[in-house]
Amino acid sequence: MAAPATTQCCAPIAREPLGEADAVELATLLKAVADPVRLRLLSMIGSHPGGEACVCDLTGVFDLTAPTISHHLKVLRTAGLIDGERRGTWVYYRIIPEVVNKLGALFAPLSTPAPQQGPVDVELTTV
Repeated sequence: MAAPATTQCCAPIAREPLGEADAVELATLLKAVADPVRLRLLSMIGSHPGGEACVCDLTGVFDLTAPTISHHLKVLRTAGLIDGERRGTWVYYRIIPEVVNKLGALFAPLSTPAPQQGPVDVELTTV
């Protein structure tokens, strides 16, 4: 059985220059995770047992108001990094792996490292 295709927007930045559309898409994702609270929220959601976390599990960890946490979750959701589902009075969030993987792929090392240059012999001549 073939492995499922992965969605990748671009090659790692060390392999080839980004196109304009890829740069815009990735900048949006990077901007969303460039805040320490949002980065922690994303990490907490992704590492939560079962791969999803109730907003009730997220709010008590921070010394922030519930509306502030909601704002940060909205930024992550708008960027497409997480999705949520209302169950009763609570919303359960989960990461969207295909989108989060785009960030990881951006900084992936080259599959073949650049050749290392050895010492260069230089012959000095006097004039």
